[in-house]
Amino acid sequence: MPMLELENIHTYYGNIHALKGISLTVDKGEIVTLIGANGAGKSTTLRTITGLLKPRNGTVKLEGEDLGKYKAHDIVYKGIAMVPEGRGIFARLTVTENLDMGAYSRTSKPEYDKDVERVFALFPRLKERRNQVAGTLSGGEQQMLATGRALMAHPTILLMDEPSMGLAPVLVELIFSTIEQINKEGVTILLVEQNALMALSVANRGYVLQSGAIVLQDSAANLKKDPTVQKAYLGME
Repeated sequence: MPMLELENIHTYYGNIHALKGISLTVDKGEIVTLIGANGAGKSTTLRTITGLLKPRNGTVKLEGEDLGKYKAHDIVYKGIAMVPEGRGIFARLTVTENLDMGAYSRTSKPEYDKDVERVFALFPRLKERRNQVAGTLSGGEQQMLATGRALMAHPTILLMDEPSMGLAPVLVELIFSTIEQINKEGVTILLVEQNALMALSVANRGYVLQSGAIVLQDSAANLKKDPTVQKAYLGME
């Protein structure tokens, strides 16, 4: 049984048909990536999974359970957390206070303390700036904080929406290295990323979205070699 399964999802913004029958799976322990152009439906897919958008048709299942009956905050308790596009940090709160916000669903103080140290081990810069106001962090540090905040929910599956957006190349390398490390620690990851080359370099499998529909799916290695993917998303002729 897949850890996460979307089956024939149709999601709308008013009368705009944004997702047109999306079906995909993510198995436990995988990194799966969604690639596609702006407006293809990548972020809408993540928002549908987390309950921020409700599909008109189709089902989202986590370990076989239909999530349609749950509200977005309940889905966090089920084990799904998201690093949103644009980071979405609380700019006026400190680094520690942002991490606290990510842990709102937690009840065990020892486990909370353990996860704080886990985040600081992944991102030593955050430990150095734990009392700094988040809005004064650099873009890369804010991305680290958004990722750390999501990890504080102790998710079994982490959704990441454009984590490399706006970052310098050296920080992009760091973020993707961290994604691999988080996955090695047992967190399943569904990654939305416009940097298709980097995404396919860390993923096990991938789906290509176009105009709200999946037009191609395969192993990451095969997608990197696909002529259509190379031309449209990898900058190769």
